[in-house]
Formats: sequence, C-alpha cells, structure tokens
Amino acid sequence: MSRTEHTIGDRLLTARGLRKRFGDHEVLKGIDLEVRRGEVVAVIGASGSGKTTVLRSLNGLETPDAGTLAFDGGPEVDFARGLAKPERFAIRDRSAMVFQHHNLFPHRTVIQNVIEGPVTVQREPRAEAIARAEELLDRVGLAAKRDAYPHELSGGQQQRVGIVRALALRPDLLLFDEPTSALDPELVGEVLVVMKELADEGWTMVVVTHELQFAREVADEVLFLDGGVVAERGPAEQIFRNPQNERTRRFLDRILRPFEGHPGPDPEEI
Repeated sequence: MSRTEHTIGDRLLTARGLRKRFGDHEVLKGIDLEVRRGEVVAVIGASGSGKTTVLRSLNGLETPDAGTLAFDGGPEVDFARGLAKPERFAIRDRSAMVFQHHNLFPHRTVIQNVIEGPVTVQREPRAEAIARAEELLDRVGLAAKRDAYPHELSGGQQQRVGIVRALALRPDLLLFDEPTSALDPELVGEVLVVMKELADEGWTMVVVTHELQFAREVADEVLFLDGGVVAERGPAEQIFRNPQNERTRRFLDRILRPFEGHPGPDPEEI
C-alpha cells in the first residue's frame, strides 16, 4: 500500500499543554499534539528544541510537569497530578519506542532481545513470541542473525533489531527518536527503507528526525519545534515548500538549501 492509498483514520492520541522543566530550564512550554491512526508525524527542529522530550513524554519515559495525554478509548492522564505506575504501564502498552542508540541488551542474543517485552511484560507464550520474532526478523533481512549478539552486528543491523523489538509488542503507536543519527552515513539508508515500508503499510508513527528528506517524502504532518514550542505545523509539502514561520524558513534554508550566500548545515541546527 502506498502513502497515497492508505487511509488515515480517527484520532489515536491527544496531548495538550505538555510542559517540562529540568532545573531552571523549561524544555517544553505547552506542546499540543494529535496523532491519527495510520498517520506519520515528523518532529523536526534544532538541537535543544525539545523534540526528544516530547517523544519520551508520549511513552511515559518522561513525566511532564503539566499537561494531559489520552489514547482513544483510554482515560486522560493529567501530568500535573503526577504519573501513577498503572497509568505509565497503560501508556507503554499502547506505544513502543525505537531509540537513537539501539538500547539492546548486550548480553542477550537478537532473538532474546526481541522476545523480552512480549514474554516478560505482555505474558505472551514463549513459543508464540519466538515465532513472531523470527517472522519479523526475516522481514527486515535479519533471519540469519537471530542467535547473534549485538556486538556482532553493524549499527544499521542493531537499529533494525530495535525496530523489530518495537513491532513485536504490537503497539498502536511507534515512536522513533532520531533512529539514524548514531549511524555511519552508509548505514542510514537500510534503516530508512524499513521505516518507509512501515509507513506505507499504515503504521502510526511519530518520528523525531534530522533526515529532512525522509520527513518530506514520508510524513503526513510535520511539526517544527523551536525553543520548546510548536512554531509551525502542517502538511509536509506545505512546511517544506512554503513555510509560514520565519524561524522555520531559516532552519530549512540552513539544512536543505545551502546555496551560495547561505551557510551550510550547522551540526548544532540538526
């Protein structure tokens, strides 16, 4: 199924007024976010703009100081009252994270890494979890690596295992935290191909990324974060072709259009 053919459904996730402070630094200053089923939302912005903190808040890895979060059919969580353990587990039951640095257990094999969540958290029978893990590994071209350890894999292979580990949990929402930023350039493509295939199949995804061409081609909606707020949001084509916010235009000019008279990409901007 192509991106032009798949259907975006009803609202899956709603976050309102997310705020988060680390010491004296307010990282999130009232973030609103809606994600519909089958939608791919790309979150872009300069380093330190709050992108990763937003993503971690959606998975319960960070507890915002204020704001609300609700999945369809579930209760609304009010972060101002804290985040109780059952609420955190409920959030994580609906979403799964693919981390920047893989976060695989180094002392466990690929198959053991993939089945850990389904078996220990979701109480799936081990034989069923293994069968599904093998199917998913085959899908991303890693069937032959099922018994390998993470140190025996390339960075791209490790990240593909990380994606399989997330898929094995059968989440409603896949969260990607700059999944290619720790990879050598020649390994980036193999991970982006898998992510594009998932998007084409209609998986619901929120992707924090500095791969702006990927965001332009795959995302349904793009959010540009600047200084802890959503400075601009809209369809990918609109954001990249005709951004309305001056800060968005400057950011894209620096990253995508380094013509004569314009500075090239600044690593701190990505």
